[in-house]
Amino acid sequence: MEITEVRIHLRNEEKLKAYAAVTFDKCFVIRDLKVINGNTGIFIAMPSRKKPDGTFKDIAHPLDNETRQKLETKILSAYLEELHRLNTLPPSIEQPAERLDPAKVAENEPRK
Repeated sequence: MEITEVRIHLRNEEKLKAYAAVTFDKCFVIRDLKVINGNTGIFIAMPSRKKPDGTFKDIAHPLDNETRQKLETKILSAYLEELHRLNTLPPSIEQPAERLDPAKVAENEPRK
């Protein structure tokens, strides 16, 4: 299964930076993945729903770390490209998004 499209919808919130929709093989989409600015940097949160006891359960998620890394890299690259397209990318980030380490995105993210 290949990721054929990633759509980013930016948010201007302290922790929630964007929503993402990911299409696989041009025939299957997962919406409402979140780009979150957490205490240890930026990361991807899977779509989830709140259970009656107040906890959250993922609706969809990767089953292995390799798939999770691939998904995170594609989404964070698309996120950076969207920031760049809107001229909100800080000047310190000059390389193309696909060559950036997702773990370093948070330290280069613009402050609002």
